[in-house]
Amino acid sequence: MNDQEYSYLKSKIYKTTNLDIDCYKTQQMRRRLDAYVEKQNFPTVAAYCNLLEKTPEKQRQLLDYLAINVSEFFRDSKQFETLQKLVLPDRLAESRRLNIWSAACSCGQEPYTIAIILEELAPQAHHRILATDIDESALKQARDGGPYTAADVRNVAPAYLSRYFTKNTAGYWVIDSLKKKVIFQRHNMLHDLFENNFDLIICRNVIIYFSEIVRDNLYQKFHTSLKPNGILFLGGSEVVLRPAQQGFGMAFPAFYRKVTPKPDTDTAAHQLSEVAK
Repeated sequence: MNDQEYSYLKSKIYKTTNLDIDCYKTQQMRRRLDAYVEKQNFPTVAAYCNLLEKTPEKQRQLLDYLAINVSEFFRDSKQFETLQKLVLPDRLAESRRLNIWSAACSCGQEPYTIAIILEELAPQAHHRILATDIDESALKQARDGGPYTAADVRNVAPAYLSRYFTKNTAGYWVIDSLKKKVIFQRHNMLHDLFENNFDLIICRNVIIYFSEIVRDNLYQKFHTSLKPNGILFLGGSEVVLRPAQQGFGMAFPAFYRKVTPKPDTDTAAHQLSEVAK
C-alpha cells in the first residue's frame, strides 16, 4: 500500500479499535499491516477499511493479529525461577498481601503462573493479581482458564501440572480455585489510565514493539504505578536503556526496582530556611 492508503488505514484502525498504530515501530508495523490486508483479498485498502468500520468481527480479527498473543506458562523459566526464589520473597517480606499487575497478559498464561508461584510461597495470603489486555478474545480464554495446549504448559513442573490443571480432549485448564485469584480486565496501555500502588508489574515481550518515545513514556507510567521499591519485570530481550533517568535500578536481569530519588540537599536547605523565616 502507498503512504496515503497506510495513513487512511491507520486512521480507521484508531477509530474502530482505539489502537494508535503510530505508537509502534513504523517499518515493522507497516510490513505487518501490508501483509495482513493483502491476505484479506480486497480490491483496495479503502474497501477493507469500509468493511472494518462496519464489522466488529473484522475488528476483533485485526486486534488478534496485532496483539501478537504468544505466551506460555513459566515462559523463560530462569527468569521465573528468579521471580520465585528472590523477587517475590523480597516483596513478601515487606507485605504479606501483594498487589500485582500483569500488563498485556494475552490469554492468561502469565498471571496464572504468578498465581501458582504465590500459592506455593504464601498459600494463606490473599493477594490481588490484576491481568489486562486489549484483546477481548484473548481475555475470554483467560477468564475461562483455557483451553491451553501442551506447548503452553511445557515448562510447568509435573507437580504443578497435576496440582493446578485438569485435562480433557480440548486441552489443559487451570483449576477453579486458581481462576478466582486473577482479575481480568480490558485495558489499552497506550490510551487508558494506569492504577497505582503495585508491588510488581509484569510487562514482558511487548514494549519491544513500540517506538522509543512510547517506550520511555510507558516506563515513566510504570514507575508512577509502582510502590517505592516496587519491581518492573520485563522480557528477556527487553532492556531499559537509561534506567537511572527513568527512576529504576536493575535488581536482576529483566527485573528493575523503582528507586526513590535522593532529596536535593540544596532544595531541602532552602525549604528549611523558608520555614525558619
